[in-house]
Amino acid sequence: MNLAEYKKETIREKLGIGNEFGRIFSAIDFGNVDYWFDKDEWDDKGNKIPAGDKLVVSIEKLCIFCSVFSNQKKFYFGLDHRKEKSIHLIRLARENFGKTNAVTKHIQYIKHYLSDAEADSSTRSINYDLNGKYVHIKKCNFDVEICVDAIRLMDKYDTICLFSGDADFARLLGYLKEKGKKVILIRGGFVLAELIRHTDLEISAQKIKSELTVLKSELGSKKQKSRL
Repeated sequence: MNLAEYKKETIREKLGIGNEFGRIFSAIDFGNVDYWFDKDEWDDKGNKIPAGDKLVVSIEKLCIFCSVFSNQKKFYFGLDHRKEKSIHLIRLARENFGKTNAVTKHIQYIKHYLSDAEADSSTRSINYDLNGKYVHIKKCNFDVEICVDAIRLMDKYDTICLFSGDADFARLLGYLKEKGKKVILIRGGFVLAELIRHTDLEISAQKIKSELTVLKSELGSKKQKSRL
């Protein structure tokens, strides 16, 4: 066993991902994953994160981590042509996961009209038209795409590993369990019991912080020039 194989075995053992899980398909709901460590005050070594810095999920590290146990993996994230960050993330996802495994679609902006009380407390940029005050709310989830792929690829995996804490996936996981599939759930914060009860293995994002994150400065001197 070489060093790379030893590291994979060590990570799998640490997480409890044994051979009983068979072939694993990982579905990454990155719109959920991207915010997992936003409010963390400590890095993976227990050091206080300096003011102005924050932990971000590295696309490259995420892909490497998934490859430790996944036979196939797909990355789902919305594309916003207005934002350079969004275009950059999709490019990195395609470079690391492969073009066909980086699933994307355009983000839509929906008008949400505000009451006077909502307008007074809103932290969003407020716009006006003949119908009143409104804010733009982003709409772009991948519930349908992930569900379709999970069912379409059922013959090619024994276990689905879902990177998300979205309770909307509870019905999908329940259906897959009925079909004899195992479920690994990797989640950020609190998730509903309805989602947990369908899982065979639950992994907190905090447990794999060192495998996923890099430190980035918000002040201009970046510890990482890109999200890798």
